[in-house]
Amino acid sequence: MAETWSEDRLVADGFRRVLVELDWYDGVRAGLAEVDGKVHYFQSLNQLDMVDEVEYYVWPASDDVAAMEREQWVIYVEWNRRYEAGEAGVDSHPGHGGIDARYDELTSLLMPHRRAPADALRLVAEWRFGPGARYRAEGIDTWVRWKAIG
Repeated sequence: MAETWSEDRLVADGFRRVLVELDWYDGVRAGLAEVDGKVHYFQSLNQLDMVDEVEYYVWPASDDVAAMEREQWVIYVEWNRRYEAGEAGVDSHPGHGGIDARYDELTSLLMPHRRAPADALRLVAEWRFGPGARYRAEGIDTWVRWKAIG
């Protein structure tokens, strides 16, 4: 099991909670997290190559877009709570489409913002795990600290 750190220690060490997880494959591949106090998207450049230092495209999300991402995240978190409690099946996952109208609407509105722009930063992520539940409204149990490449 991976080592977990207290939230106070993570913050003191410059880590910030991943606010929204958009893609996961052997680790967080895309999502939203704070960079220098502002919410940013991040997306792995190494989608399938598992390397020690994974580089990410990182670009800002506007306040309105971040709010929509967080709203959609909460819909997912609630579904996941029901799923883990045995109250919902995989077939009811809101990401399948046609399950939750608001989730579908948010997906349509957010898709253009989820693509890295040509001027996206390229940063390396350092990951740590915090205490508590994996998925929650305020984010996931994974924390990130960004550093410049080189």
